Amino acid sequence: YRAMLVDAAGTFLIPTEQVADVYLRYARPHGCMLEEGEVLSRFRRAYNMPWKASSLRYVGDARDFWHCIVANSTGCDRPEVSEAIYEYYSRPEAWRVAPGAVAALQRLRDAGVLTAVVSNFDTRLRPLLRDLAVQGLFDEVVVSAEVHAEKPNPVIFDAAIRALSAAAVVHVGDDRRNDCWGARDAGITAWLWGYDVRSWEQVAQRV
Repeated sequence: YRAMLVDAAGTFLIPTEQVADVYLRYARPHGCMLEEGEVLSRFRRAYNMPWKASSLRYVGDARDFWHCIVANSTGCDRPEVSEAIYEYYSRPEAWRVAPGAVAALQRLRDAGVLTAVVSNFDTRLRPLLRDLAVQGLFDEVVVSAEVHAEKPNPVIFDAAIRALSAAAVVHVGDDRRNDCWGARDAGITAWLWGYDVRSWEQVAQRV
């Protein structure tokens, strides 16, 4: 392959804390009495529901979308709670780079492989990559909030291919529908993280 596209959250970037723990840390002082398991269940249900306010979830900074997710997950509709959680996930300490990713990406770049992030994310992604000191590992960063298309829409993959001016492209991501089906609809080989590839060392070897 001459180029590799990489999903951000869940593949390249991993949250440092469980989502339910974070949500409850901010919501409990405002009366949320739910347990971690219920918050996680409600989060998954809310996140997978259609977003009625727009055809896109991540519009600009996506604060409205995330307020809705927090409110549905915790039962707490107070804007200061969702804002505190939003700001937490804007900070680099909320994320860690997946083990082996930096070495694998540097190895591929040294071999002449072009790299790009392709992510359903809001406008916090670029600052996060900069603050984590990993933006230089990528030739391009393609964010759904900026190109106005979200995976699995092949438009976002097409944008990455055009930006890299590359053929023979592979995409790596952790969501079968968004990453694999979307990439394949755009004519790209796709590997499902945790199934087709299980480590960044394996990614580098296969590319």
